Amino acid sequence: MMKILIVSDTHRRNEKYIEVLERAAPVDMVVHCGDIEGSEYLIAEAAGCPVQMVVGNNDFFSDLPREKEFYIGKYKVWLTHGHNYYVSMNNEFLKQEARSREVDIVMFGHTHKPLVDIEQGLITVNPGSLTYPRQGNRRPSYIIMDLDKKGEAHFTVNYL
Repeated sequence: MMKILIVSDTHRRNEKYIEVLERAAPVDMVVHCGDIEGSEYLIAEAAGCPVQMVVGNNDFFSDLPREKEFYIGKYKVWLTHGHNYYVSMNNEFLKQEARSREVDIVMFGHTHKPLVDIEQGLITVNPGSLTYPRQGNRRPSYIIMDLDKKGEAHFTVNYL
């Protein structure tokens, strides 16, 4: 059993991230989908567990990778901010790329709108933004991914 906190687009305003960490604790991993704006060290230190992060379109001087692939349990995950895959228009190009990479889950940010989309064996996940939410209710959002005893993934969108 494993608990993963997925966040994005914190834009250097980290008080809500700290609040979410405390609310979700304990977590086994934190995934940040980009637009960290210089807070990489704080994000990683505060987590107290392994952290996966990538750069977003506002992370100008970051040494973080543009994207990365890693495993969470049996799931192959591709992490990208998404802005290079036209996600502001729709997710089709992103999903096409994810399928060509043969991943099980793609995690991205950029749109500031939470999404869990499961289609044809591909799970597309966007935690929305903790700082500048853009979905209808305008509430800061994040996702908890739980792996159950059988190693199956479950995703919950949560709001502050």
